Amino acid sequence: MVATPIGNLADFSLRAIHVLALCDAVACEDTRVSAGLLRHLGLHKPLIALHDHNEHEASAKVLARLQAGERVAYISDAGTPGVSDPGAILVSQVRAAGLRVIPLPGASSVVTALSVAGDAGAPLGHVFAGFLPAKGQERATALAAAAAETRSTVLFEAPHRIESLFSGLASVCAQRRVTVCRELTKQFEQICTVPAADLPAWLAADSQRGRGEFALVLHAQIADSADEGTISEAAERALHTLLPLLPLKQAVSLVAELNGAPRNALYARALALRQAADDATPTEGPPD
Repeated sequence: MVATPIGNLADFSLRAIHVLALCDAVACEDTRVSAGLLRHLGLHKPLIALHDHNEHEASAKVLARLQAGERVAYISDAGTPGVSDPGAILVSQVRAAGLRVIPLPGASSVVTALSVAGDAGAPLGHVFAGFLPAKGQERATALAAAAAETRSTVLFEAPHRIESLFSGLASVCAQRRVTVCRELTKQFEQICTVPAADLPAWLAADSQRGRGEFALVLHAQIADSADEGTISEAAERALHTLLPLLPLKQAVSLVAELNGAPRNALYARALALRQAADDATPTEGPPD
């Protein structure tokens, strides 16, 4: 599994070039794109088309070559295979056959976007959501889930749906900061961080901003200082679940890590819940 540049050919790793030179065949998402890439490297290899519409059948062809002793590399059009690109089915079939799958790290718009977002809430963790469903209730549900997630969330979007995504984010999480990464590593790369409420206006301010590929970082949701004495409904539910199972301090620590809620408020609420539970526990009366 060979990662390829997402825009700048200078980002190709020496190891990736070496492996492509050694392999007997290259499976790829689009033979036209990959043929041009190999020509740039001065390489000529048999190409096997393996994309979303034929991955099962094409994976069988790759597997047959591997079982015959050949070395086969897989590349998607850009970035790391299997991350919002084909490749997962191929990996699954090769592993099921008892053969080895070797990952070659390299360019990834997910990691690139996170590295430049400067999200102070990153210690809470990251979530990769990728492309949301294209339309309908599935898209609305996925958008609501992304807005409810307290950790940094990376989203991908195509240019013809970016206006819709920006409008949706402005509606469901207006105050969350969003780092917009457009055309990462390419000539017209643009990176900007704005509140979600300002995304539609940012897009409308320049017609060029709607072009290209987008990676967005929806920044972690951190409790404001004004809300340091309150906790969310999700944190409350988590406390109710964990307190019967764990020591109080451990339950508080885990909920704080998962939800980003203020520890002092969590601890006070946990004490109150524990006391209420103790008060509700019936005591034995004198024998009749």
